[in-house]
Amino acid sequence: MSRPSDHIDSAPAPAGDGVTQPKLGFVGTLRWFWRQLTSMRTALFLLLLLAIAAVPGSLVPQRSSDPNGVTQYFTDNPDLAPVLDKIQAFDVYSSAWFSSIYLLLFVSLIGCVIPRTKHHLQALRAKPPKTPARLGRLAGFTTRTAPAGTDAATAVASARTVLKQGRYRVALFESPTEFSVSAERGYLRETGNLVFHSALVGLLVVVGFGSGFGFSGQRVLVEGQTFVNTLLAYDSFNPGRFFDDTELDPYTLTLDDFTVSYETANLEAFGQPVDFTAGVTVTPRGGEAEPGAVRVNDPLRTGGTSVYLLGNGYAPTITVKDPEGTVVFTDSVPFLPQDANLTSLGIVKVPDGLAEQVGLVGFFYPTQDESSTGSYFSSFPDLEYPVLTLNVYAGDLGLDEGVPTSVYSLDTDSMEPLATRTSDIQPLELKPGETQELPNGLGSVTFENATPDAAAGDFSGSVPRFASFDIHHDPTQGWVLLFAVLVLGGLLTSLFVPRRRLWVKAIDQADGSVRLEYAGLARGEDPALESAVTALADRHIALLERSAPVVSPIEPA
Repeated sequence: MSRPSDHIDSAPAPAGDGVTQPKLGFVGTLRWFWRQLTSMRTALFLLLLLAIAAVPGSLVPQRSSDPNGVTQYFTDNPDLAPVLDKIQAFDVYSSAWFSSIYLLLFVSLIGCVIPRTKHHLQALRAKPPKTPARLGRLAGFTTRTAPAGTDAATAVASARTVLKQGRYRVALFESPTEFSVSAERGYLRETGNLVFHSALVGLLVVVGFGSGFGFSGQRVLVEGQTFVNTLLAYDSFNPGRFFDDTELDPYTLTLDDFTVSYETANLEAFGQPVDFTAGVTVTPRGGEAEPGAVRVNDPLRTGGTSVYLLGNGYAPTITVKDPEGTVVFTDSVPFLPQDANLTSLGIVKVPDGLAEQVGLVGFFYPTQDESSTGSYFSSFPDLEYPVLTLNVYAGDLGLDEGVPTSVYSLDTDSMEPLATRTSDIQPLELKPGETQELPNGLGSVTFENATPDAAAGDFSGSVPRFASFDIHHDPTQGWVLLFAVLVLGGLLTSLFVPRRRLWVKAIDQADGSVRLEYAGLARGEDPALESAVTALADRHIALLERSAPVVSPIEPA
């Protein structure tokens, strides 16, 4: 079909007759910006942008959680590190750009929730809308004929009863020729939507500001050692921005034993750990000692903190003596596991007491085995045949320069290798209870922990174990759980509660019957709408038939 010649798209507009938009002005521009910021599309975009902005925090070390890692990053990347520091890559979560996205998202959600809440409250108090004039245009339209003897007013009244039983809000309308009832339900969908967004705002507030009142600290304990919940006792400590260390409750935590059970019956899972249990004794301030246990995903809660089990391994006791037999170093040194069978790496630094500073790089094998290439490895994580090998280095340990160094690493670039695989003397090899001389007459080293049964080949319990604990205090945990539940509940409600309107209209016909019309309208997708309209019609007719008057036949005279 052709368009008329004067149609707007048929010919270009005459010159000078174009539409001129009014200027927004300063206030109009602000209003436009506010509407864009508080739109749902913008909120979703900011949420995605916040997730992307958090990625650099996992790619480079952060000053708040790993200051030594940042120092090491500057050492390893002297050209790149200053550039990253200028864009606050080492302080991502407190950077200006991350905070800006966070605050914009916060404002966007609040600006979206408040007007929608006001509109929702007004809609809850409003009556259902008037029945449309032509129900035949709506979804699920169907008609019925009321039972004989039923008038239009009675039919609509019974329809109102059926709809109220279905938890619909209803309103009756009437005109000279017809009666109708309008019903709606599903406002809980919008309520769930508002709860979801409000809880998300609460979650942002709690996580962004409430977490500043907590702290997280780590401590490694060897069996028999005790930890006191004070600032100086932590291996690493990461306080929140608003945390005051005077709030620490100084309880004591003693690692009594660490037990591990391994799978030995199932050959396909041979050597896999079945259970880790750290047996501890907790003594609250001014209280009695109480036994406790810390397991994976089962923290111990005491003194306002949650104690989590992070890792574990072996801590061989190593003693170093000078040539005269004087002990210059002795300690149970945690060795970090390198594989599933607990082949472990440990570092011993002896800065004083010997003719030179000495560094030992040790490898511990709980069940020592040898590969075809001659290298050692552990074939089982328990103590079946423990062996300790030590590479010996002499020289500057780098402890006198004032730069913090990790106790789990040794910089050997400026040190002389005395006993390594590439030197004239091979690495020292010790079993529990054995002693060997250090090269160049520096002294001796002893692998302690021998037991009376070691001579018979039973090394169980000969080497102490260590456990790594994460001690966490978060006063917002309860609030985070509450808002997370509300977020999930609101989201599920907004997704699965249908928002729909139903209408029933009764029209008197010329033959004295009553025509009933049924139809519905959904907001959004509602695949069950047509079946809901049909079910309403069936229930309504069934109710009318049960309450219809019984007309007795006239007996002949």
